[in-house]
Amino acid sequence: MTMTAKQYWSAHVTAVKAQAITTKAYAQRHGLVLSTLYYWQRRLKPTAATQANTEPMSDTPLPSKFVRLHIQTPEPARHPTPTNCTLVIGSGVRLEMQTLPDPQWLTALARCAHGVH
Repeated sequence: MTMTAKQYWSAHVTAVKAQAITTKAYAQRHGLVLSTLYYWQRRLKPTAATQANTEPMSDTPLPSKFVRLHIQTPEPARHPTPTNCTLVIGSGVRLEMQTLPDPQWLTALARCAHGVH
């Protein structure tokens, strides 16, 4: 029984994949014309339609170009985060504080600045 050209080249294309070497290295090792081997790789490459009809689905996931990203909302801080706060009063007075002052304190300061007791 004689082998057809398709069978002959199909065996080589399969061997390239199985040996996990470059097509060029395989062609050199077996004395094949590189362009012909490339031609048969393209010709024998299954299309998506034929692959869907002839090959069973694999349980192994295909590698993806996307990365799964899971974002969690951070929990609110248990302690107030220190912030730098600068309060400038019109008469050239500048108060620098590490945290925001209490709103009642600000109200009392504003009244004093305007002369209201």
